[in-house]
Amino acid sequence: MSNYRIETKCLHSGYKPGKGEPRQLPIYQSTTFKYDTTDEMGKLFDLEEEGYFYTRLQNPTNDAVAAKIADLEGGVGAILTSSGQAATFYSIFNICEAGDHVVCSSTVYGGTFNLLGVTMKKLGIESTFVDPDAPVEELNKAFRPNTKAVFAETIANPALVVLDIEKFAKIAHEHEVPLIVDNTFATPVNCRPFEWGADIVTHSTTKYMDGHAAQVGGVIVDSGNFDWAKYGDKYHGLTTPDESYHGIVYTERFGKLAYITKATSQLMRDLGSIPSPQNCFILNLGLESLPLRVERHCYNAQKVAEYLNAHEKVSHVNFAGLPGDKYHELAKKYMPKGTCGVISFELTGGREAAVRFMDSLKLATIATHVADAKTCVLHPASHTHRQMNDEELAAAGVSPGMIRFSVGIENAEDIIEDLEQALANA
Repeated sequence: MSNYRIETKCLHSGYKPGKGEPRQLPIYQSTTFKYDTTDEMGKLFDLEEEGYFYTRLQNPTNDAVAAKIADLEGGVGAILTSSGQAATFYSIFNICEAGDHVVCSSTVYGGTFNLLGVTMKKLGIESTFVDPDAPVEELNKAFRPNTKAVFAETIANPALVVLDIEKFAKIAHEHEVPLIVDNTFATPVNCRPFEWGADIVTHSTTKYMDGHAAQVGGVIVDSGNFDWAKYGDKYHGLTTPDESYHGIVYTERFGKLAYITKATSQLMRDLGSIPSPQNCFILNLGLESLPLRVERHCYNAQKVAEYLNAHEKVSHVNFAGLPGDKYHELAKKYMPKGTCGVISFELTGGREAAVRFMDSLKLATIATHVADAKTCVLHPASHTHRQMNDEELAAAGVSPGMIRFSVGIENAEDIIEDLEQALANA
């Protein structure tokens, strides 16, 4: 499907029905698959042949959706997970082990910050958090001999920092490690990180890809561009024999698919964070309308951001679509069609005013969610980033009064009218 444009790929990639077959992707709601001989199944367990034998490892519905997302991002392969958090964890754990180190942007989503800074530290994998706007010289100081990856978000949640992907890719590659980028907010409709040097992309498919708050999921996409074999001593999990598969060397057997094959056959086998085929079917329906929804989200968000930016009770608006925004030029470079539908802003009255404002909204709902068709709002310091102390909140770009406002695809004037009456009460 590589010759088609993204609107067409969203509809047709991943699944091509044959004569008399279902036009819509079928749901293969089965745990297992039948074979005629023990030898046939044995070859599947040894990764000697391709096929389906247990849904924890592979399922036709799941694989079709993964192939579609890989095509959207321009990758060689993808694996779906049960959540965006699982995708983030797998993307790093696939190449890291106890004693290793990760460089991570300090402005990442609060759950990701806790995953890397607390939970993975318990597994022996340490992280250094860096200011994504820091100069190259300062960023270089964060690297260690045992650094295995760099992790960042194309658009930070909720600070809305736009990542200089080329800068981070260059730094990562100079230190002989891959750049892993969470592209959830921008989606491949607005940003394709591989084209700017990123090596691996993750998404919380729960957000714009699904678009309707109907399923929780995640995905990892591999560009196939990072040369694992070149740094064999560093990435020995990919370049030396895996005794759990009779000595298979992933880079030798699977080439550019080494990283994704290992994640599927090893991590998914042992940890099992799989999405259900039903959830993948729902995700696929969301993907079909993704370009249309993203365009509407960006259009509405631009109008809302301009309204808020001009309001006397709003002290500051973070939205790269505004000409005066700090990240406006970077956004034009990496996301010329628009960024996303998420805005963050502060009221002149601080945290108390923010709470009164949120409680006064009628159309927008307070929800632990973002980036779906309906407008929703959240207070990061009280919700998604609640576990952080004041210093960590500041490093993440989250102030006590910050409001994260996810603009939906309703009529923009209705959203603005809801904001107006809520601001009157703030």
